[in-house]
Formats: sequence, C-alpha cells, structure tokens
Amino acid sequence: MTLFTITQWIASASLLFSIAAFSGMWWRMQRRASGVDRSVPKDSVARGIRYAFTTGMASWAKESTRLHMIGYLRGVVFHLGIFVGLAVLLLSPWLDSISDSVRWGAAVLAFVGAVMGIIGAIQRITERNLRILSTPDDHLSVWLVSIVLLSASVAVVSSEWLPAFYVASSVLLVYAPASKIRHCIFVYFGRLFYGIHIGRRGIVRGLEEHHA
Repeated sequence: MTLFTITQWIASASLLFSIAAFSGMWWRMQRRASGVDRSVPKDSVARGIRYAFTTGMASWAKESTRLHMIGYLRGVVFHLGIFVGLAVLLLSPWLDSISDSVRWGAAVLAFVGAVMGIIGAIQRITERNLRILSTPDDHLSVWLVSIVLLSASVAVVSSEWLPAFYVASSVLLVYAPASKIRHCIFVYFGRLFYGIHIGRRGIVRGLEEHHA
C-alpha cells in the first residue's frame, strides 16, 4: 500500500468522522426547544428569515462590517478559499481528469484564501484588541485552515503533494467539530432565530429602509 493510498484512506475516514460529528450537532440543535415569543406578531416571520439570510448578511447591514470593509472582504475571500479547498478534497481522486485551467484557477483561489487567512492570523497576534479577544482555539483554527489551503493550492497542480494535503486535511477535519469552526453549524441557527425575531417584531421594513 502506497503513501498516497494510506493518506487518502485517512482523509476519507476523517471526513466521515467530521460529517458525523457535525450532523450530530445539527440534530441536537434541531431538537432543542426554543423560547416562546408571546407577543402579537406585527409582520411576517418569513420576511424576517429572508432578510436575515440575504440582505441582512451584506456588509452595509452591520456597523462592524461597514466600518471595517477591508476586513470584511478579507473574510469573504478567506471563506471562498475554504469552499475551494473542500472541493479540491472531494474531487481529489479525479484531479487528473480536470482541465488545467480549472485546476490552476482553483490553485489561485485556494492560495489567495490562505494568504487572507494568514493575514488574519497575524492580525490576531499584532493588534492589541484582537490579541486580547483571541483564544488558543482562534489561533489554531485559522492557522490550520490556512495550511490546508496552501497544501491544496500546491496539490491541485502537482499530485505529488496530495499526501501532504490529505494529512493536513485529516488533522483539520478531526479538530473542526471541537473548535470554533463549529460556527458553520451555529451561524445558521443564529441567523434563523434572528430572522424569526425581527420578522415577528415588524422591524424588517425599517432595517431595509435604513440600509437602502
């Protein structure tokens, strides 16, 4: 059995573990009882949820992102790189059959995403406020993701680096369910509850007009 095969099996097992762990979190969150809002609905809950998952996520809808647009854009590019890295992992057995232009495009996006992650990681060390707020998990999660994206950017154009990419991905996939990366699950429920609340309270129209 070759190093490629061994690391590929380890990555596959790690992916299944991560999917199972996140699925369990999702199931437990779905079963939790939510608070009962006994106020008289003033508007549509559906409208609030629609706003929360669309316009409400735009940069101009939140003061924190309006005042820090560069940081917001860096985060967008970083997360785009994460989706590309995940796609590379899932499609890695068939990389040789993908056109060179697509592979190089994925390599560039993964690399730029990694750079954005590294910049964010450095800011957590150098900026006083971020340094105070950051936990060891914050640092480790960002660095792990950035390393995975760097290895993905190399592996997607040179299959000789796939074992290194598989090892890095395996470490991240096993660590992710216990780390801040769990926000990929919790952000959905947070936006959902927010949308329900502002929909019932009838304040969506005011938010939309304020940010128009």
